[in-house]
Amino acid sequence: MYTIGQISQMFHLPISTLRYYDKEGLFPHMQRTSGIRRFGETEVETLRVIECLKKSGLEIKDIKRFILWCEQGSETYGVRLALFNRQKDALEAELERLNQVKAMLEYKCWYYEQAIQDGSEERLRALAPEDLPEPIREAYRRAHAPSF
Repeated sequence: MYTIGQISQMFHLPISTLRYYDKEGLFPHMQRTSGIRRFGETEVETLRVIECLKKSGLEIKDIKRFILWCEQGSETYGVRLALFNRQKDALEAELERLNQVKAMLEYKCWYYEQAIQDGSEERLRALAPEDLPEPIREAYRRAHAPSF
């Protein structure tokens, strides 16, 4: 069993956030000793899932719904799976978008390093994408893909 202070340190969360989660019913089976919250392994795992879902973009009201589904048992497996699949798909789309941003940054870093070496952008402006060095050509291609 862990105290709220230990959990706060473990997850790098303010104690007020943990109290809020508890108030919202996200730890339905939390034990208390003389009114003091005691976090067991179930609450630790629940908190891991809460943090995952928050980082994936889910709001607390939707996380609360997920916790309720868990309480309802096996008949909600399907909706829980659908929730995680939606969040995974959204995260994969965001990763793709971020990879496209990263590719543009890689290309522009190379571009300005070359401009500094050359003393101008003249040579670089004349380069066609197929004339770029292979790794930079790939970054250029990803950065200029239609979905950006």
